[in-house]
Amino acid sequence: MRVLLDECVPAPLAKLLANHQSSTVQQRGWAGFKNGILLNLAAREFDAMITCDQSIRHQQNLATLPIAVLELSTNDLTRLRVAATSIDSAISNLAPKSLTQLAIP
Repeated sequence: MRVLLDECVPAPLAKLLANHQSSTVQQRGWAGFKNGILLNLAAREFDAMITCDQSIRHQQNLATLPIAVLELSTNDLTRLRVAATSIDSAISNLAPKSLTQLAIP
């Protein structure tokens, strides 16, 4: 799956998602874009976006986009490293036009 990491997600997470093609918002040159614009841009090139932005589900109508969103409960890299297998699995199970929340212990 082609995955975009939002600005709030630590970039090193991309290397931990070996089963997916990952890129960051910064690598794409999309840093600073508002969520609506970012999701529209991402939907053209990616299957999913990973974010830690807990408010995105209230700001956007995700059902109108052909992209899945995975919302992580933290952006703490140490915790994300430990949960990398769970994150990878969650990405594999994402459906288009959906928001999935993943609690990271």
